[in-house]
Amino acid sequence: MIKRSARAILLTDNGELLLIKRTKPGQQPYWTAPGGGVENTDASVEAALYRELAEELGARVADASQVFLVSMPAEGGVSLQHIFAARLSKIDEQARSGEEYADPSRGGYELERVDLRSDALSAVDLKPAVLKEFILANRDALLAEVALAP
Repeated sequence: MIKRSARAILLTDNGELLLIKRTKPGQQPYWTAPGGGVENTDASVEAALYRELAEELGARVADASQVFLVSMPAEGGVSLQHIFAARLSKIDEQARSGEEYADPSRGGYELERVDLRSDALSAVDLKPAVLKEFILANRDALLAEVALAP
């Protein structure tokens, strides 16, 4: 069994990386790239990304391109995360509509911005760790991919 998801290395015009800070009762906070599971009704993994960004952030992006693929063991099979680089074109946090916001037992989902041109990401507990390593090793290329100067 494979669980597929689509996530974004989502950058603003100022070179900030948008992340979601997850807080769950009894656990240390951690950060994750916005996105989520691919559903049977999604026409493609990229379509799932656009849907998830609209639900989680009230966001629209320009020209997402897949730049990384993460495969990890998961309960009952394999988790496959398609990672896209994308530039934020619009955000309206009031339009967040994902089911996770209706269930307080799932914890908090706080939007945070991290300057990708600085070393601020080094101090963030981004999950999965391999994604953080990829972003740090390729930050200039990621900024260029979404047409921002490094």
